[in-house]
Amino acid sequence: MAERKKLHVALIRYTPAPEEAVALAAKLCYSGSTISGLEEKVSSKDQSAFISRLMNMGHESVIEHTSFTFGVEGVSRVLLAQLTRHRIASFSVQSQRYVSYENGFGYILPPKIEALGPEAVAKFREQMDQIEGWYVEWQKALGGSGEKSNEDARFVLPNACETRLVMTMNARELRHFFSLRMCTRAQWEIRSMAEQMHRLCMEKAPELFADAGPACLRGKCPEGEKSCGQQEQKRAARRELLESIKKGE
Repeated sequence: MAERKKLHVALIRYTPAPEEAVALAAKLCYSGSTISGLEEKVSSKDQSAFISRLMNMGHESVIEHTSFTFGVEGVSRVLLAQLTRHRIASFSVQSQRYVSYENGFGYILPPKIEALGPEAVAKFREQMDQIEGWYVEWQKALGGSGEKSNEDARFVLPNACETRLVMTMNARELRHFFSLRMCTRAQWEIRSMAEQMHRLCMEKAPELFADAGPACLRGKCPEGEKSCGQQEQKRAARRELLESIKKGE
C-alpha cells in the first residue's frame, strides 16, 4: 500500500571549521606566510568579522573550499528533476531499478490538494494505490525478476513517488542555490527543502550564510513585475532567524 511521506533533511557531513578554511584560503592570497603559520593564526582567532567582510566584498571564490553533504528523504521525482539542474553538485539517488516497490511506495501530497479537504486527500491516496497495483501488475507480467522487471515496470510510477538522495554542494553553489530556491516564486517543495538546508548551514557557518537566500535580502528584487512584494517580511524573518540561532534555539 502506498504511504504518504514528508520532507526530512539532515546535514550528514561538512568541512570541519568551515569558516576557518575560508579565512585561511583568503588570507593566503595576500600573505607571505607559510600555510602552517597561517593556519595557526587563523585557528587562534575568531574569523567571523573577516568572513563578513569577504561576503560584503563579493570575494566568493574562496568559499568553494567548504562543502556540505545532505541526506534528503520524503521528496518527489518532481523535486529531483528541478534539483539536478544545479550542476555544480554531486548527487546519489535511490534507484527505481534496483529498489522494488512491490510492497508499496512513498508518495508526496501537494499542499494545495490537501487544502481541498479530506475527500481530495482520500482520492489522491486511492490514485496512488491504483498506480501501485499497475506497477505490481507489470512486474509480474515482466517475469517478476528483480531489476530486469523493475526497470520497465517503473514507467507507470507517478511524479509524486518518493525518492531519497545524498547531495553535496560547496558553499558558493549553495548560496546560488538558496538565491533561486528560497525565493517565494520557487516551487513549494524545493523551496521548503532549501529553507531546511539553509537553517542547517547557518548553524555551522553563520557568517557564510547570514545573507544567503532570495536576492531581495541583499538588494532590489530582480523579478520586476513578478515580485511577490514581500521584501520587508523576508528581511524581518531573516533577522528573527539570526537571533534564534544566536540564542541556540
